[in-house]
Amino acid sequence: MTDIRTRTIRANGLSFTIDEAGQGDDVALFLHGFPESRRSWRRQLGFLADLGWRAVAPDMRGYGQSDRPSGRDAYGLDHLTADVGAMFDALGARRRLLIGHDWGALVAWAAAIERTRPLDGLIVMNVPHPAVFARHIRRSPSQWAKSWYVFFFQLPGLPEWMTTARGARLVERAFTQGVADSRVFSPEDLKVYRDNAMAPGAMTAMINYYRANTARLGAADRTLTRRIETPTLMIWGEADAFLDVALTEGYGPYVADFTLRRLPGVSHWVQQEAADEVNRLMATWLEAKVGAR
Repeated sequence: MTDIRTRTIRANGLSFTIDEAGQGDDVALFLHGFPESRRSWRRQLGFLADLGWRAVAPDMRGYGQSDRPSGRDAYGLDHLTADVGAMFDALGARRRLLIGHDWGALVAWAAAIERTRPLDGLIVMNVPHPAVFARHIRRSPSQWAKSWYVFFFQLPGLPEWMTTARGARLVERAFTQGVADSRVFSPEDLKVYRDNAMAPGAMTAMINYYRANTARLGAADRTLTRRIETPTLMIWGEADAFLDVALTEGYGPYVADFTLRRLPGVSHWVQQEAADEVNRLMATWLEAKVGAR
């Protein structure tokens, strides 16, 4: 596969550390989730580059080696989607493919809904459209139970203390207890995630994604219901411990061109646990919906 290089870019007034593979102005931008980093896409960057894309995965604001602005409000969706647009601009993108998992998928949904920049394709993994989630959680006791941590994260101080205790052991457990075979995460992978969580101010920044946005998302903000015209692929690991598989249903009012691919027995960490299958699904869909690069 194409070699991956690491560098820093400036976008939206912040410095972002990125991993990058490939060349050119057809840019595939990968957004990671909680409590991850750009490393989450280590098995996708070279693959997309070999398909002809310039594949780029940043540490999102507050994470890893990217800038970490202070204050809860700095992590609101409007700032996060502005980061996406500014990164595409900084990378000189002519065509834009946006790919996200977990919180990165939520930001990708919002960027597509708000039309932050024109997109040629949208790929989301294991996070639903915000309107689908808001509708579902109002009538699903099981999803309320699975989402307990979202409400816990609203507390001051205690979530940071618990998630960073014993060298961020809970961060490691979030990955290893959620997959069929924990060996999918190497000791080096887990060390990167734990070290990132232990960096000064990092866990507060990461949790601030929840603190800054939960009320807006739970209220089914009408600004997040506009129909997406961009061709959209959703890949969903059915063994997700955090989100019901029922959240893959009901996209007709919100997405004009929607493709769903579900992976039985695969956890929330879908692109890391089932990298080969995820890559195959992306390649097939890209050829059909976006065109070869």
